[in-house]
Amino acid sequence: MVKAAQRAGRAARTSVWLEGRTRRGGGSRGGGQPSGLDRDRITEATVRLLDAEGLAKFSMRRLAAELNVTAMSVYWYVDTKDDLLELALDAVHGEMRPPAGDSDEDWRDQLRALAAEYRALLVRHPWVSPLAGTFLNIGPHSVAFSLAVQRVIRLTGLPAHGQMGAISAVFQFVYGFGTIEGHFIERCAAAGMSQDEYFRQAMSAVTENPGLSEIVHRSADLMEARGGDTVEEMRDRDFTFALETLIAGIEAMVARG
Repeated sequence: MVKAAQRAGRAARTSVWLEGRTRRGGGSRGGGQPSGLDRDRITEATVRLLDAEGLAKFSMRRLAAELNVTAMSVYWYVDTKDDLLELALDAVHGEMRPPAGDSDEDWRDQLRALAAEYRALLVRHPWVSPLAGTFLNIGPHSVAFSLAVQRVIRLTGLPAHGQMGAISAVFQFVYGFGTIEGHFIERCAAAGMSQDEYFRQAMSAVTENPGLSEIVHRSADLMEARGGDTVEEMRDRDFTFALETLIAGIEAMVARG
């Protein structure tokens, strides 16, 4: 009861980056805790587990087993499981390589590069997409990527009041595309099939279903026109065309003034 009252009296946690918690690490702290454990090592192990087993199976006990320590040892470095997930989310954002701040590349090429980096991140780490809307994403790597995006959008010539809308149009598209792509790859792996094998099997089942014959028939010419010999090629063509459509939309809005 006392603990519940104490929790009720505290403000809700907003972000691990705003907690001001001291980074503890290295050495033993008594009780037989192993040396060499720190927040960075715990975060790296969290990313490995999330990649290998997914978000649903992740737990502090599973992480402790991976690190060969007790679960209570992990809590010496972070307060909650959410803290760990937020740290892992920012850590993988550090994998992206945005254009240099002083790049003289055309804004279109820089925007294409940023979109490609974000898409690749979502595909490499499918657990990122459900977490991206859960946390504030204000860690150093996330902020660096956001600043790079804002810098490039400013180069487009869009009026200030439309720049956030342009960012949303491009990167919400990439988020959705990369999320679906990542989940499809996960589904194929779980089925023990390649993407092309899974696609052929799925299309065969759909084609044989009388209730879906119309959509298959109406889509046949679109599929043929798109081209691509593999699922990856077809997907890349779709992504490229969609992104170019958004870039053309930005150009049109700038021209409209």
